[in-house]
Amino acid sequence: MFSVNLSDVVAVLKSLIPQLVVIGVFLVLALLITIAVNKHTVKNVANRKMIHSQSWLVAFVAVVAALATMLLGPLSNLITKSTSKHELQPATVTAARNLAKDIQRESVTMLQNSDGTLPLKSDKVNVFGWASTNPVYGGTGSGSMSADNPTTSLLDGISSAGLKTNKELSDFYTKYRADRPKVEMFAQDWTLPEPTADKYTSKLMDDAKQFSDTAVVVIGRVGGEGADLPKDMKAKDITYHDNDKANPDFKQGQSFLELSKPENDMIAKVTSSFDKVVLVYNGANTFNLNFVGQYPQIKSVLWCPPPGQAGFTALGEVLKGKVNPSGKTSDTFVRDLTKTPTYNNFGSFTYTNMDDHKATFTGFTGKPETTTPTFVDYNEGIYVGYRFWETAAKEGLINYDQMVQYPFGYGLSYTTFSQKMGSIHHADGKISFDVTVTNTGAKAGRDTVQTYFEPPYTNGGIEKASANLVSFKKTKILNPGKSQTIPVSFKDEDMASYDADHAKAYVLDQGDYGISIRSDSHRPIQSDTVNIAHTVTYDKSNPRSVDKVAATNRFDDAKGTATYLSRANHFANYEDAVAAPKSTEMPEEAKAHFYNNSNYDPKKFDNDSDKMPTTGAKNNVRLYQLRDKKYDDPMWDKLLDQLSVKDMDSLIAMSGYGTQAVKGIGKIELTDADGPAALNNNFTKVGSLGFPSSTSMACTWNPGLATRYGEMIGTMAHDMDVSGWYAPAFNIHRSAFSGRNFEYFSEDPEINAVMGSNEVAAARSKGVYSFMKHFAMNDQETNRNNMLATWANEQTIREIYLKPFQAAVVKGGAQAAMSSFNYVGTTYVAAYAPLMQDVLRGEWGFRGMVLTDYFGVYGYQNADQLIRNGNDAMLATTEVTNHVKDKSATSVKAMRQASHNILYTVVHGYKYANGDPKVQTPAWQIALYVALVVLALIFLALEYLAFRRFKARRSAVDVGTLSDLADDARQTRAQDPASMETTPSEDSSDQGPTA
Repeated sequence: MFSVNLSDVVAVLKSLIPQLVVIGVFLVLALLITIAVNKHTVKNVANRKMIHSQSWLVAFVAVVAALATMLLGPLSNLITKSTSKHELQPATVTAARNLAKDIQRESVTMLQNSDGTLPLKSDKVNVFGWASTNPVYGGTGSGSMSADNPTTSLLDGISSAGLKTNKELSDFYTKYRADRPKVEMFAQDWTLPEPTADKYTSKLMDDAKQFSDTAVVVIGRVGGEGADLPKDMKAKDITYHDNDKANPDFKQGQSFLELSKPENDMIAKVTSSFDKVVLVYNGANTFNLNFVGQYPQIKSVLWCPPPGQAGFTALGEVLKGKVNPSGKTSDTFVRDLTKTPTYNNFGSFTYTNMDDHKATFTGFTGKPETTTPTFVDYNEGIYVGYRFWETAAKEGLINYDQMVQYPFGYGLSYTTFSQKMGSIHHADGKISFDVTVTNTGAKAGRDTVQTYFEPPYTNGGIEKASANLVSFKKTKILNPGKSQTIPVSFKDEDMASYDADHAKAYVLDQGDYGISIRSDSHRPIQSDTVNIAHTVTYDKSNPRSVDKVAATNRFDDAKGTATYLSRANHFANYEDAVAAPKSTEMPEEAKAHFYNNSNYDPKKFDNDSDKMPTTGAKNNVRLYQLRDKKYDDPMWDKLLDQLSVKDMDSLIAMSGYGTQAVKGIGKIELTDADGPAALNNNFTKVGSLGFPSSTSMACTWNPGLATRYGEMIGTMAHDMDVSGWYAPAFNIHRSAFSGRNFEYFSEDPEINAVMGSNEVAAARSKGVYSFMKHFAMNDQETNRNNMLATWANEQTIREIYLKPFQAAVVKGGAQAAMSSFNYVGTTYVAAYAPLMQDVLRGEWGFRGMVLTDYFGVYGYQNADQLIRNGNDAMLATTEVTNHVKDKSATSVKAMRQASHNILYTVVHGYKYANGDPKVQTPAWQIALYVALVVLALIFLALEYLAFRRFKARRSAVDVGTLSDLADDARQTRAQDPASMETTPSEDSSDQGPTA
């Protein structure tokens, strides 16, 4: 997510234009009137002063009214969110830190340990590498962490385990550079500070050797929202500052995920001085560790994914041996990232024939921007990560050991284990067996049971990988010699493949299915076979148990013209399929269906048969009464009838970081928080502890920890007055270069499905609804909000990218979702009905709200279009294109449906657990009302004074006038007495004297 930026400021100012115009007009009028009466119009002082006062008092009223309208209108939501601070309780903070440490203790993954180097035998250790003083704690953007929480550094974590580090070395790195270059959402400095070899003086190295005979080398890599990691550090748009200008850190074509020259030189220097070297890689993206084999002195390798603000304690405990590492890789570490099947089709590809569909908008810098539609082809099909490497090896396409360094699911321990697979029981569409795990070593530890299936493959038939993770479970801590029996079970349908070409349904082919338990994706421990006697098609007459409606082709329009990798004839089309895009033109027939704000007209999609829904009814139904009602209970219609169009528009348009109040039905204002590894309130800046990354969670291979984390999110949400959580994220590590891999779990959909759905279910148990995201196929940051047309075939979409989301709905009970920025084919995801309506709500039975990702500055998000196609709410806090402009029966009907979905989600949150919630008026509003009363009294006082002064001036004028007349008369008599004589009338004697 985003914090305040210039585009927000621009949008806020635009929303305030009517009030600002009123203020300006009345102030100008008051000034003009003042000038006019002074110069030309009114000579009478009393009248002139009265006009002055009245014009400025009218302006005063207009300004106050306009300001009040601003504060209680467009700015109300922002002010309330920014001023309502709720912080964590001390007990929650303590529990959170303990959980964070537990997660990282099982996350640290040992990739190599020669000669028993680990755990360290000495209490002293040299820690080399600039990243040791500036490690990677998490990601940027939505992964940011609150500075208010104490952070355990890498060196602190090592020290807390009882190890003493070489302070001279640490000071050396800190003095070289104290801060890490910023890799932020809108500006990335990819510089990797690392002292060059000549900076390591003889004294520094001699002192280090005297301090300890062991060296730990730390290499760190950061990633974040908004930018993918550079595949070429010499690309023109990359910001990077060399540590030595005369000797560049990288050559053309080298990536961010390999060693820089200073890092390489440092490792060479360290290995020439120390025989016992431990390498620690600290990052969420798999790194090219192929150099390890060049240095026999590197005895041990640890992968420490971003540990959050408390997790580095675990690294120290693993190094010292207080914790036995039990992490397993969540991704495959390959020897050459340029050889992955996604390499050429990951990154920036812009259409060259879409100039007539450009979008112009005010960007995050506040300046006008223009973008042209872009695209990405998921050309590798279902062969993502280990699925490709294992299948390619089986088909003879690759030499596995030459390509893969550390397989998926790989990780070593300080002890050894044996696993024994019991007999398989297969009946009633279910496969089950037991696995007995025994600690055969000398140290207590945990092991993971990984179960894979290998389906029968027919050449040229449905695409199938030779290895597919279907179940995983982790043991408790087993002491030496102790055993634990782990039950394993899954359904036949879990092994089905999607046939998009013929059956247009999931199909379980007849034949033998290999079932194996493995130490990792590549090394079977024991295996058996299950025979499926007859092909089973899961069509509408026989849907899978997880489908409310049988899956069938919905995404034919998303296939595009790409060549997809096929296993046929031993991957005969490999070179063609993995090549860079052959064309940068969108086919003309596809262009006809491409929409953004420049060409979308809701009137074009109105349905003449739609009837205007009832609005503003007086049914006296309160929202809390619907909490235990079914989604289609008739009482919902009575409640929805009460909503006005304005009520519905408010719910839909202004759902950024929370949903609006609707007083007429008892809907209170609610707050939602961001953060895949925390809860962060973007307005008050209150944030919880930053937890280990989602990649770290995946490396634990422990579903129980995911459950504990979801429960902790729920507890923290109660403390922080948060109702919804913008997480977890279920997208796939399609490429090691994705900037957001820290926020996603793994390259494997089963890991994502289990971990993510456990988090969702646990948060729901606390009454907190999770916005599963980014739905769907937001698997890269490059161009993600530049109208990125994502092309993939139906089988790939379903088996890889949608599987985790379906688990979140069916198993986790997800009540909310966040749609992604990208397009699927030619349609913006949030407006893509086949996904939002047919699959999410139809096939999966999802009931709840769908929220956009951050709304409004890209030129293609349009509330009118979105609500008609299944996206209910706009993640907006300012007024842009988030309001529904069209008020046809079709639009109002869609608004009603969207409001239903939003209200159904929120009424099942903890705020409505005990009936109608009572909410106090925000303190700032009370202060505003008091201020308005005071200002009204001031106005009345000023008005009273104005009239009093006016009356006084008028009285003074009248007295002055009479006095002037008398003076004139006296002056006249003095000048001409005869002129003042009076001629008596005939009866003057009867009149008496004159006055």
